[in-house]
Amino acid sequence: MERKRYELGMVVQLKKGHPCGTDRWEITRTGLDFGLRCLGCGHRVMLAREKFERAVKRVIVEAGSQGGPSPGGPPTGTV
Repeated sequence: MERKRYELGMVVQLKKGHPCGTDRWEITRTGLDFGLRCLGCGHRVMLAREKFERAVKRVIVEAGSQGGPSPGGPPTGTV
């Protein structure tokens, strides 16, 4: 079975939601550990690759695609 390839900047949906109410995370680091940033509150976490791969429900935004989250921080609301 071939492993799914995850890249920096991808937005993934995890099976469990974050206490802030969202389940969407941006990948900020890849390797043996994955760095993730919550798109709801900006909280950052590190997960081991195995735990991360089990936790992913689906990829929402591919790396480098248009309309992704801004790299500076959590998305801002509309005015």
